[in-house]
Amino acid sequence: MTFAQRITLKQNNVSLRQVFKEIKKQTGYDVLYQKETLKDSKRINVQFSNTALKEVIERCLAGQNLDFTIDETTIVIKEKEQSSSVENSISNLLQISVSGKVVDENGLGLQGAVVKVKGSSISTTTSINGDFTLANIDEGAIIQISFIGYITRERKAVTQLGTIKMELVVGKLNEVTVNAGYYSVKESERTGSISKINAKDIEKQPVSNVLATMQGRMAGVDIIQDSGTPGSGFQIKIRGLNSLREDGNEPLYIIDGVPYSSEVIGYYNTTSGIPTPTSPLNSINPNDIESIEVLKDADATAIYGSRGANGVVLITTKKGKAGKTSVTASASSGIGKVTKMIDLMDTQQYLEMRRQGFANDGVTNYPDWAYDINGTWDQNRYTDWQKELLGGTAVIANMQASVSGGSDLTQYLINGTYHTETTVLPGDFEYDKAAVHFSMNHRSEDNKFKLTFSTGYTAQDNLQPETDISRTARNLAPNAPALYDTNGNLNFENSTFQNPLAALRGISTAKTNDLIANTVLSYLMAPDWELKANLGLTDIKNAEQRLLPSTMYDPAYHLGSSYSAMFSNNTQRKSWIVEPQLRWSHNFGISTIDVLVGGTAQQQTSSRLYQFGFGFASNSQITDIASATQKSIYVSDETLYKYQAFFGRLNYNWDQKYIVNVTGRRDGSSRFGPGKQFATFGAVGAAWLFSKESFLKDNAVLSFGKLRASYGSSGSDQIGDYQYLDTYISSGLNYNGAIGLDPTRLYNPDFSWETNRKLETAIEMGFFRDRIFFTAAWYRNRSSNQLVGIPLPGTTGFSSINANLNATVQNMGLEFTLRTLNFDRNSFKWTTNFNISAPKNKLLAFPGLEGSTYFNRYVIGESTSIVKTYQLKGVNPQTGLYEVEDFNKDGMITSLGDKKVIMDLTPQYFGGLENQFQYKNWQLNFLFQFVKQKNYIYTPNVPGGSFFNQSSDMTNAWQHEGDQVPFQMNTSGENGAAVNAYYNYLDSNAPIVDASYIRLKNIAVSYDLQLHAIKGVHCKLSLLGQNVLTFTPYKGGDPEFKYTAYLPPLKTITAGLQLTF
Repeated sequence: MTFAQRITLKQNNVSLRQVFKEIKKQTGYDVLYQKETLKDSKRINVQFSNTALKEVIERCLAGQNLDFTIDETTIVIKEKEQSSSVENSISNLLQISVSGKVVDENGLGLQGAVVKVKGSSISTTTSINGDFTLANIDEGAIIQISFIGYITRERKAVTQLGTIKMELVVGKLNEVTVNAGYYSVKESERTGSISKINAKDIEKQPVSNVLATMQGRMAGVDIIQDSGTPGSGFQIKIRGLNSLREDGNEPLYIIDGVPYSSEVIGYYNTTSGIPTPTSPLNSINPNDIESIEVLKDADATAIYGSRGANGVVLITTKKGKAGKTSVTASASSGIGKVTKMIDLMDTQQYLEMRRQGFANDGVTNYPDWAYDINGTWDQNRYTDWQKELLGGTAVIANMQASVSGGSDLTQYLINGTYHTETTVLPGDFEYDKAAVHFSMNHRSEDNKFKLTFSTGYTAQDNLQPETDISRTARNLAPNAPALYDTNGNLNFENSTFQNPLAALRGISTAKTNDLIANTVLSYLMAPDWELKANLGLTDIKNAEQRLLPSTMYDPAYHLGSSYSAMFSNNTQRKSWIVEPQLRWSHNFGISTIDVLVGGTAQQQTSSRLYQFGFGFASNSQITDIASATQKSIYVSDETLYKYQAFFGRLNYNWDQKYIVNVTGRRDGSSRFGPGKQFATFGAVGAAWLFSKESFLKDNAVLSFGKLRASYGSSGSDQIGDYQYLDTYISSGLNYNGAIGLDPTRLYNPDFSWETNRKLETAIEMGFFRDRIFFTAAWYRNRSSNQLVGIPLPGTTGFSSINANLNATVQNMGLEFTLRTLNFDRNSFKWTTNFNISAPKNKLLAFPGLEGSTYFNRYVIGESTSIVKTYQLKGVNPQTGLYEVEDFNKDGMITSLGDKKVIMDLTPQYFGGLENQFQYKNWQLNFLFQFVKQKNYIYTPNVPGGSFFNQSSDMTNAWQHEGDQVPFQMNTSGENGAAVNAYYNYLDSNAPIVDASYIRLKNIAVSYDLQLHAIKGVHCKLSLLGQNVLTFTPYKGGDPEFKYTAYLPPLKTITAGLQLTF
């Protein structure tokens, strides 16, 4: 029998006798000792992975007053020889203080490296500059320097060790661990699909929403910003849309083990200035985040059961590190501008379009209301309204301070952040956010008990216009009057002009306070057995007001404060979670079994009070709804959501080559009726590390190779609370002294869980010591038993009933990631990260679709994001009107018979390319994001028929019989045929154009400045940019943005300074 001389062993609180038995088992070496020799030995914790035998014994005997010798295949354990008092005195005289500096591969100080005396418990960690000192060390002792991801160094103890340069571990992917939620796993042994970014990626980006940090950096994760208005949210899709409901595709967010609801807390009628009401994700401070992991396939998400159907986003906040107290303070400031304006007509082009419209309709006398061309307004005036109303500069500032440190047993971190941001719009609008984060870790001396506590509190104050004037800026006639009259007052031009600045007197305010807290307790009850409890709490409060003062209106109307109005919304959402867990992990030589079982009890309460007030004695009272002369309560409700589950995981690892991971979860949700509240979900994942096979081991080219696959199911209960019950609201009508009730929902206790079945296969390969590393994955997700509102006939008195639809949505795609180390020599390092995803969404099955009200929206075999359109034939040269294809040849153009063209708005592919350069103290990083997609072009109204400006392309419109042009004749609106043809054009495939783009999403330049004049102070200067450059054929504004009526994302540039001491 052949034995290895390397040991793999992971056990806690184990005796030396047990270790020696395992050494005998794995190596064949005899371990000899007398029983009395081990009588005073201590139990130890061991974590060895393919570790050399000699190092294993040295580490096991450290601090044990034991020594050993190895003679061929025999190991002899003996007591250390005791030194005489004279020898001890001499030894004390020879003790010294050892100092040095630890730097990374680029020569920069490495903070947090562990420096210890080999074979003893004496250790310290390096400072921010990489400096360290060890006192009272025996001269000639061996000093070990280690840091995760670097090769451990050893030096003989002398007074000055000088500079110790660390070398990266290349080709050892198993050194890195990823967070999989209930457990962590080595990157090399991961069986599921998990994407990750860390604090270094996050801190490069001048953004305030956590989702913005992920754009372009993760395969399979598509993120779009809702608006450029401060405080607005983002849309995220992880491997496509699984549900037919728009609100049924949100992933699960977990912050330090605590589920965090992403459901909007704002209300549409109080936050009309942005397309998405207040997003709770704005409360998560990017500066507090250590890492973000996104779980995508069944193996990774199934342990979360019903909550993981659309993927899981794990957010881990920063923790303190052992060592001397470290203080970091930073400040940054910058500006923001609209990324891209639409090319619109100038005054002469616009007036010519208007005149043509009236002339084409045979109108010679312009009507009184046509102020732009009848002489009321100056026809030589030109104002670029986009520049005037959207061309301002937003000012952005961010300040942060943190204190961290602690001993080997207890570490702490306190971090505070303040962020402020104005808008590009005229006026004093501002978004402010203040946050504080505290974290504390503790372990007992015997390493059995561990405690982790973290909490964060965020306060936001957002003051924005009650309506977004972006549409107005694009629609206004270029010869519209000036905004101010000669006296400096708002100009209404004798009631002929609706001044857009008057609309900005209406405001929307939102004050949000958010608390999240988490405690994790664990105790090592016995070798291999760990008991753990995860406790969490969230509490978010939001108070919103939409104020419409009478000063918004033309003074000529003489509307006083009795016409002022306000909308008020107050929301609170509280939740708690308790998750007891028990883990058993045992090593059987070359195999390991890891078992985890646990339970979840979670509860969430929500309340909302939405009111309307009209008529005030003074506009100064408009914020107080009690002062309104008319008051109405539109919504007053409280909901309770309860969730419970039992989950388990079994992981089997054979020789670190063959790995099987089985997870399961039994879920219960209060959102379903009796008999439907519980469901079971599970998954199996497997991995084969073929690079560890004997025929590939130590291959000069292939350094890592793994095949993995997974299959399983997860569910979704994202349908809201009480949806299976029949509900009522007050009708407001009095009958015989009693207020009546109106039914709003039908009772249906039979609907149940949506189910998402996921299948994935992937290959991961590293070449040349992992200098080139790529992952290619294929996935197929099928979501069935769709939870939707099924439309009902009007005779029922209800528009729909919540039920399960026997339809199946499939998302299938390919994902590819590539990481390369291109150059690393002479203080210069260049790395590249690339990812690309090609998703394909399809409605796989929908029995009875043809006879349902969904027939005009969906097509079996096509994406659920399609638009059914007419086929535009072009402009008839004789009539000058748009013509669309009459597919059914019935002589009429109808939606049912002729909308046969399928336009898919799902991105064909998307991804990102990041390059990182480092030369000595300089760093340069830039990220390009790219998307291949279609989107609607800007189409405001019938050209020529109103005061709406148009794209400059519309100058190429039909004028004379025989013209071969892309755009039809202009019309004043009196030509019914022309108006009808234009609306057919809007419903055709023509306005849906190529909106693909390549964007310099992020650029970061930084310089690490060593302040030699101030010892112990580290300075970092940075220049950051977001949405810097965009290359696109799209003429409708910002190609990323889906809403042309709202403010697009901003281009931002910030400069910052960070001091650490």
